[in-house]
Amino acid sequence: MSFQNKVVFVAGGTSGINLGIAEVFAEDGARVVVLSRNQERVDAAVAHLRGMGGEAMGFAADVRQYQALSDAMAATVTAWGPIDVLISGAAGNFVVPAAELSANGFKTVIDIDLLGAFNVMRAALPHLRKPGASIVNISAPQSTQPTPHQIHVCAAKAGADQVTRVAAMEWGPMGVRVNAISPGPIADTEGMRRLAPTPASEKAWTQSVPLRRFGTKREIGLVARWLCSEEASYINGVVLPVDGGFALGGSSAQAHNMHA
Repeated sequence: MSFQNKVVFVAGGTSGINLGIAEVFAEDGARVVVLSRNQERVDAAVAHLRGMGGEAMGFAADVRQYQALSDAMAATVTAWGPIDVLISGAAGNFVVPAAELSANGFKTVIDIDLLGAFNVMRAALPHLRKPGASIVNISAPQSTQPTPHQIHVCAAKAGADQVTRVAAMEWGPMGVRVNAISPGPIADTEGMRRLAPTPASEKAWTQSVPLRRFGTKREIGLVARWLCSEEASYINGVVLPVDGGFALGGSSAQAHNMHA
């Protein structure tokens, strides 16, 4: 599964799950490119990845701005050659009841999570290694599970999952695989800090996972690396839950309590 000298582009790769994915590829010898809106975060992530002994560079760009993405992809290819792995993980989220969500707030999350996912993939397409490239979009359980106070994310991620599937159908003949990972509750991420801000809410989330724990960013990174490897070369168009069984439903907590 070596990615030695492979070019791995991680949109949203300066923090959280996406930085965890970038770290796994960097450990494996990949040349890693990170992209996010904040130049300071980009610089810090690049320095961190280089500190692990790998090659890294970064770009400050907004996934809502197609031309900025296209320019970053082109600069990557000029420096290092075609992109072997594309990770698209930029996301926006906040907790709000639908009745209190503004039209602009809804649009903002759609623009980042859904339009952004398409923009990253489409901007990268001319610069991917063909055949052989692999794309992994980062989804979320909200794409299939209606979740209170998350109507914007539910809509955006459901759309992004369909973008994944249709791109897999259309780009497969080029030798480009397109899949997605749907992480469950992952420790030490901004998303979980917002969704579980108190010890009581964190415990409730833990109880909703059959494995009774949060996942780690590294676990998501390892799955992403495998999904982009030759070992997964016949997997295309899949949205893969990596969630300890969270997507199986909330009844797991009640079942645990019955047998405790």
